[in-house]
Order: sequence, then C-alpha cells, then structure tokens
Amino acid sequence: MSPTQQQPGTNARFERGWEKLREIDGMAGERVIASLADIAPDFARYLIEFPFGDIYSRPQLDLKSREIGVVAALTAMGNATPQLKVHIHGALNVGCSREEVVEIIMQMAVYAGFPAALNGLFAAKDVFAERDLAEA
Repeated sequence: MSPTQQQPGTNARFERGWEKLREIDGMAGERVIASLADIAPDFARYLIEFPFGDIYSRPQLDLKSREIGVVAALTAMGNATPQLKVHIHGALNVGCSREEVVEIIMQMAVYAGFPAALNGLFAAKDVFAERDLAEA
C-alpha cells in the first residue's frame, strides 16, 4: 500500500504517518503495511495514521529516543519478536548503534526478566546478521 493506493479519505495524518514510517522503517515498514492489504487494509491505515501520523510525529522526542522506548517495550513484552525485529531495524536506521540496542535489551532483564532479554538479544542477533548480509 502506498499513499497513492489509499482509498478516498486520505488525510494529513495518513500522509504524515506514511512519511514517518518510511523514515524509520523503510522497506520493512512498507512490507508490514502491504502484508495487511488483503486481510485488513483499514488496520494498515490505522497503523499509519495513529502511531506514525500522530504519536511518532510529535516534536517532544526525536526518533532515536522513540525507537529506544519501543525496543525496550517490545523486549519487555516478550511476545512480539517480529515487531521487535522491525523496530531494531528502525532504531539502527535513526541513529542507534548496535551496542546501544544490545544495552537497551540487556537493561530489560532487570525489569522484564532474563527470558525476555534473551529473546530480545536473539532478535537483535538476527537483525544484525540480516543487515551484515545485505551489506556484503
């Protein structure tokens, strides 16, 4: 789905969200949205409008700070590995280093337990390997 494929009713929230999603997640975010087109296109629109068009677009935090919070939250949840991987990519895309991502995830062992942190570290390992392969 792209802004030009959107049904009537495309609005400023959608446009702002689409641009923010592309800035953070690039193709990974676009693939998530596209994967919803045949089952829940309205949900895809909601994902663009609310989190990215409304929340991520607020000026009070920069994108790096927002992605640090998201990586921490998804790690702590312990049951959102696909989303965590997307947001680890996003964190790297907006300026986090690999070392910072690892530290964020390790800190979650204190608040969410070692199993959640281990799962997060393995997700990060997968993302790092994927990025290394893409760069090779």
